[in-house]
Amino acid sequence: MSLSGKTAIITGSNSGIGLGVARELAKAGANVVLNSFTDRDEDHALAAEISQETGTSARYIKADMSKGDECRALIEQAGACDILVNNAGIQHVAPVDQFPVEKWDAIIAINMNSAFHTMAAALPMMREAGWGRIVNIASAHGLTASPFKSAYIAAKHGVVGMTKSVALETAQEPITCNAICPGYVLTPLVEAQIPNTMKEYNMSREDVIKNVMLERQPSKEFATVEQMGGTTVFLCSDAAAQITGTTISVDGGWTAL
Repeated sequence: MSLSGKTAIITGSNSGIGLGVARELAKAGANVVLNSFTDRDEDHALAAEISQETGTSARYIKADMSKGDECRALIEQAGACDILVNNAGIQHVAPVDQFPVEKWDAIIAINMNSAFHTMAAALPMMREAGWGRIVNIASAHGLTASPFKSAYIAAKHGVVGMTKSVALETAQEPITCNAICPGYVLTPLVEAQIPNTMKEYNMSREDVIKNVMLERQPSKEFATVEQMGGTTVFLCSDAAAQITGTTISVDGGWTAL
C-alpha cells in the first residue's frame, strides 16, 4: 500500500514506538511530521535521516503535548494531516493515595487530553481532503489494569473510549479511528532498564525478560517498534477502510488471559 502524498503527524516520535511508526509510514510513502517537546539538533537530524532513507518529506515540529494550545498548533503548523498517530505518553508508578497530583495531571494531559486536542484540530483537515486515518496508541492497560498505575490506566482507558466515540462520529465518512493496544515493546527506554533489573533480581538477561518484565505477556517476547509501525500502516490501508472504532492488541496474548 502506498501512502504517497499523504501527510502523517506522529506525536512523541523522536524515539521509541513513535519513531518506529514514523519510519514505517515513511517507508510506505507518507510525508511524516515528527514531534516532541524538545528542539534539539538531533530531533531535526532524525527527520533528515528519514527523508534521506525513504525519499519522502520528513520534518520535526516542537510541541508540548501537555498543553492543549500547542497540540492544536502542531496540527496547524504541519499544514495538512491525513494520518494522525497519537503516541505521546509518560508513566509514573505509585499507590493511588500517594500518587503525586502533578504527576496525575501530567499523565492525563499528555496521554489522553493531547489526543482530544489533536483530533479536534485534524478532523476538519481530513474532511476537507476527503480522507483520514486516526491511530491512537493506547496500551494493554487501556483494556485491563495493574496496581500502582492509576493515572496511566485511566488515561489509556480514556483514549480507547474516545477512539470509539470519534469513530462513530465519522462512521459515514472516509475517515477511520482506531486504537493499537501494545503490551511490552522493546524500545531504547525498556532496553536500558534490563541491566539494572538483572542486578536487582540477580538473574540472567533471559530470565529477567521472561519472568519479570514479560510476566504478563504470554508470548514471552517483546513486540517491536517495527510491528507497531506495520500495524499502523495496515490501519491506513484500503484493506482497513471498514475497520473503525476498535482496538488491535499487539500484546503477545496479554489480554487473552
